[in-house]
Amino acid sequence: MQLTAPEKTTPLTATIRTDRRRDADSMAVASFILGLPGLLVGNIFLGPTAIVLATIALWNGTKRQGRAWFGMALGITDLAVLAILVTADGTVSWSI
Repeated sequence: MQLTAPEKTTPLTATIRTDRRRDADSMAVASFILGLPGLLVGNIFLGPTAIVLATIALWNGTKRQGRAWFGMALGITDLAVLAILVTADGTVSWSI
């Protein structure tokens, strides 16, 4: 006699695919979130990180493609802002 319902097993490949997609969705959101403050602060670190996370998320097939593309655009914009600041000021740091 069995008191609990039998466990429903899913194939291992299906579990890996859903985990990869969930990770890709998280990376898409992280690229967007890291790209936003990178416009003002830490753009030398946050810009490339946003670009890499967005690329990995798109490669793994995220459901949040718009957010990943926007995160990538923000990362590229972060690097453009950094380039403008470096050429205007001659240093990588902000001057007040």
